[in-house]
Amino acid sequence: MSASYILVVDDEPDIRDLVKEILEDEGYAVATAENAAAAREARRAQRPDLILLDIWMPDTDGITLLKEWSEGDHLPCPVIMMSGHGTVETAVEATRLGAYDFIEKPLSMAKLLLTVERALDADRLARENLNLRRQQRIVAEPVGRSDVVQRLRTQVLRIAQHDAPVLIFGEPGTGKEVYARYLHAHSLRRGGPFIDVGVGSIARENASLELFGSEQGDRIHYGRLEQASGGTLFLDELADMDLEAQAKLASALENGAFLRIGGKEPVRVNVRVVAATHRDLEQEVAVGRFREDLYYQLNVVPIKLPPLRDHIEDVPELLNYYIGY
Repeated sequence: MSASYILVVDDEPDIRDLVKEILEDEGYAVATAENAAAAREARRAQRPDLILLDIWMPDTDGITLLKEWSEGDHLPCPVIMMSGHGTVETAVEATRLGAYDFIEKPLSMAKLLLTVERALDADRLARENLNLRRQQRIVAEPVGRSDVVQRLRTQVLRIAQHDAPVLIFGEPGTGKEVYARYLHAHSLRRGGPFIDVGVGSIARENASLELFGSEQGDRIHYGRLEQASGGTLFLDELADMDLEAQAKLASALENGAFLRIGGKEPVRVNVRVVAATHRDLEQEVAVGRFREDLYYQLNVVPIKLPPLRDHIEDVPELLNYYIGY
């Protein structure tokens, strides 16, 4: 799993450099920005996991940036405000806009590190809880004691130790998402996010926006690909993806970067893609409904899931599991 990426925004170079050095010593990846313009560019270049934001800066103040960065009723990542001239009113306004906490200068580095750790943990927990609410009926691991299931578990555990793309084939109901989550949970990326995308549930005209996000002026919408940074992106029913989105995904996998909708500069991405389908993708390629290059990019490590009729000895255990769920 990659280190959490933190953006430090402060117009005082001594503070920027000191905070950067201390955070890097703790194992974080850190970028700095000396003003609002540089902060906007840093957010455009890569989605931060957390932002340390000074309130008073020469061009645009931190409160204004918070308003810019808000996505509806929330911020796309935790923001910790810093100020040597803060007031109660400013702190209340920052909290109202979604800031995680407010730290006064001169900074206590012990308090700063503790607040950063707590903010990242809280954000991770919130994402995990959201994911659990969405997937309350998802099985934690494959159920069954048959030779078939035991071999699949062993295969998935072996694949999990590598970082190559994975393509899971199987009829509906064979547990493709269960195996994808099991793979992620035992991979080196297990501390990162698992972002699942039901491709068939996205309107075709919105697929590129949903996956790759958008830029409009200084406003940035982070797509699912960036949300999965440092973790796993699971694309369920891959064959339902339209050809335009397929082309962008193939380019992202080839180059390790992509363009947001409306963007002009490429965005680097660090994610493992696990995709699933019940269709014969070779046939889809042959009739022109699926890109051949994307098929070979994702089919690096194939996993074929057998239907339950091929291991009916697991039926009693499956019944017991779901009855007791």
